Amino acid sequence: MSETNMNATAKSKGAALKDKQTTGEAFGLILNHNFGALREWAPVAYRGDEIEGVHQARVSLRRMRSALGLFRKAIPRSITDPWGVEMSWIASTMGAARDLDVFISEGLKVTAGKIPLESGEKKLTALAIERREEAYRQVRAMMDSDRYKKFMRAFPRWLDDAGWQDLNDLPEDIRRRMNRGIRLYAASVLNKRMSMTLGYGERIDEMDHVELHALRIECKKLRYALEFFLPLFAEKGMASFTLHLKGLQDILGVMNDVSVMPGLLEKILAGSTDLETLQYAGAIIGWRSRQYEEVRGQLNARWEEFASSAMPWMK
Repeated sequence: MSETNMNATAKSKGAALKDKQTTGEAFGLILNHNFGALREWAPVAYRGDEIEGVHQARVSLRRMRSALGLFRKAIPRSITDPWGVEMSWIASTMGAARDLDVFISEGLKVTAGKIPLESGEKKLTALAIERREEAYRQVRAMMDSDRYKKFMRAFPRWLDDAGWQDLNDLPEDIRRRMNRGIRLYAASVLNKRMSMTLGYGERIDEMDHVELHALRIECKKLRYALEFFLPLFAEKGMASFTLHLKGLQDILGVMNDVSVMPGLLEKILAGSTDLETLQYAGAIIGWRSRQYEEVRGQLNARWEEFASSAMPWMK
């Protein structure tokens, strides 16, 4: 990975928020910070020669979309929704490329050389690589489009102009929230996100893979909020809390990867009738299903660690 890309990774998580900033100013700083990461990773995503390119571009987009949601009580949806639509479109267009990157670099790696179907392994790997190349052609077509280029020009101009602050028809309660200090708003947001995450996980013993995926999404939203607001609270406490959340996310991430694999394999194998390839694909599903059960056995402990963690923004 190049030095530029490593630097982009290092600075992609948090903007340098300060207590004295207003909520509106913090909103702009967070978006500017993450749009900068998107701009740095976009050329890497376009080339398709580094797995982190599409991944980090999508992370930047998800962080920005998360910020739009987290600041909704201070910045109305009528202002931010059009940008959210464009971010969602870009990220979703990159989704297939990311799924195939993960499948090739992680999914196939787990079983490489461990299943006595060597020919099927080679054929499925070659087919996945072919599908990946198709997916990256779609990414490049999207990034060459007028719609994408318009977003990449217009969004930073909107950020530079702080286009959410000087609107004459903003309700007075919205304007007050926007001009208050960021720390109180951040604590309120973190309380809400924590409450929602705990609510999603109340029945963790009984949850199916769809419900666990919903919990995983809530954990992501909480994680992004923690990273946005980290500079406003005691770093040591936030680091410890985030570590427990990350442990839970790791388990949910593995379980989600296994759950979506049959659907991904169906797309990869579309039109294939080669018996060896199909046999190996079936063997992978069996192997990963066993892994799913093993990992699920660790879920309750990780959940309890997270749910009982002290919330440092409450101090």
